[in-house]
Amino acid sequence: MIQIREETIADLAARERLLDTCFGEARFTKTCERLREGRLPAEGLALVAELDGRVVGTVRLWNVAAGPDRPSLMLGPLAVEPDLQGHGVGGRLMRAALARAAALGHRSVILVGDAPYYARFGFTTEAVGTLCLPGPYARDRFQGLELVPGALAGADGLVQATGRPAPVPDLAAAEAARPLALAA
Repeated sequence: MIQIREETIADLAARERLLDTCFGEARFTKTCERLREGRLPAEGLALVAELDGRVVGTVRLWNVAAGPDRPSLMLGPLAVEPDLQGHGVGGRLMRAALARAAALGHRSVILVGDAPYYARFGFTTEAVGTLCLPGPYARDRFQGLELVPGALAGADGLVQATGRPAPVPDLAAAEAARPLALAA
């Protein structure tokens, strides 16, 4: 049975393998990746689908500004193990992520993705108004969803990364904490 739960640190390696399988190296070249780079997902909004102790799906939402003074979330990536695609795992992840986002008080979600797939969750290209992303993207794949009616009304301007920066590893402290090798 598939369980949707919050991602833990122990899931990171499996999540990265899943994203490599689903998207390959091209995932690192996407404009949305620039908005995620060096940041942590929005608190409580990194989910995995687990089957028999194995991560088979993932979705994360990220804090962004959808134009000046307009907090929003950016969804992505959503990935499901290839042999489970078409079995509702992605839909369950999406519904869980959107429900959590609404429960946490977020007002809107934007993404770049397959319009027919995301339309069933309420995403539309009209919702993003005249927002734009900081890099190349297909305009017909840029979509939004208002969790609160009117949250994206009149949205305009450049989407920018906000939220929590990822901690930078302190290599000097790690080196200093490493036990010294004893001379023979």
